[in-house]
Amino acid sequence: MLIKVSEMRDMEVISLHDGRRLGPIMDIEMDLDEGRILALILPEEPAGGFSSLFRSARELWIPYEQIYRIGEDVILVDITGEILAPAPEETREVNKEDEEDE
Repeated sequence: MLIKVSEMRDMEVISLHDGRRLGPIMDIEMDLDEGRILALILPEEPAGGFSSLFRSARELWIPYEQIYRIGEDVILVDITGEILAPAPEETREVNKEDEEDE
């Protein structure tokens, strides 16, 4: 089966462990030299409530090795916990602190 990256972005990502919908694909990390997908990147679901409006966005990174199956409508992933990456603003703040320490 052949699939386009643009078609993958419209698919729902679902956890095999609990059937939870993790959301749509926001981005895909690829290794262009080797021509392969490294990870799927999904937006983290907000916890809800007023405080979530001010929370910085984080991302859920799913390494390619944890993709169980890519179907016609959904992508099944084999993860037991969430793999969160810091938002770009958080990464910049950490890097600034490291530079100031040097």
